[in-house]
Amino acid sequence: MFEGAITALITPFNDDYSIDFEALDRLIERQIEQGIEGIVPCGSTGEAITMSLDERCAVIERTIKTVNKRVPVIAGTGGSATAEVVDATKRARELGADGALINTPAYNKPQQEGLYLHYAAVAKAVPELPVMLYNIPGRTAVLMETATIERLCNDFPKVFVAYKDATANLKQTEEILRKTGLTVLSGDDGLTLPMVSLGAKGIVSVAGNVIPKQVRELSDHARAGRLDEAASQNHRNTPVVEACFIESNPAPAKYGASLMGLCGPTARLPLAPISEKNKEVVRNALKDIGAL
Repeated sequence: MFEGAITALITPFNDDYSIDFEALDRLIERQIEQGIEGIVPCGSTGEAITMSLDERCAVIERTIKTVNKRVPVIAGTGGSATAEVVDATKRARELGADGALINTPAYNKPQQEGLYLHYAAVAKAVPELPVMLYNIPGRTAVLMETATIERLCNDFPKVFVAYKDATANLKQTEEILRKTGLTVLSGDDGLTLPMVSLGAKGIVSVAGNVIPKQVRELSDHARAGRLDEAASQNHRNTPVVEACFIESNPAPAKYGASLMGLCGPTARLPLAPISEKNKEVVRNALKDIGAL
């Protein structure tokens, strides 16, 4: 369930910032048609931080219904208050999610003991739901250390089964692979190839929103050890990956998806529309790779 090319799905909004469920269906269908192996609704790329719990549950429910068991749905249930994360994870399980993706809490800057207790509370509340730990210090201002991850895996081996690594710290990536049994996935499109070479099993991708087929191809080549083909695909993908992060994620990816007629470009405030200059960068990158 937690292997291969997985897309951290954008949440499409109408001009009035309400959720565009018809566009959500279109996005999901394209993901599956182009070979994506899993979908994460309501993660960082899904702007979950701007959504109420009811809205998040509505997106998760619609995603599960539209996917209809064709690929795993791993619901983003992270947050900064442990009680809210426990509640969100319970509700995702009740809705039928195959697993949960839970990032380290943002802004609180908890100690390592606080991180352990945060995740342990989820494991005790929802012991039957597989969870992917998500380490992303660039957004949350806290790094979950290897020892804390080891402790969680030892204490709750049936819950914590995977790890999304967005630390850009390949030394720690290797430690996690060596010291735990977690299925590790890259949380950074630009590091998929080196992380798979260390033993990671795929990618939770932002670029997959606009180039799912190419993200799958890179993952397949890398995991099969076809390093020349993987490197070539990585080079082809890089301009799109860079374009997706030319401004704060997911605003560029949403603009790219809008060029394809999949959804509108609207991101919820405080994210603003991307600049005209950067719109051209996104447009050119997608044209060059053949997505437009």
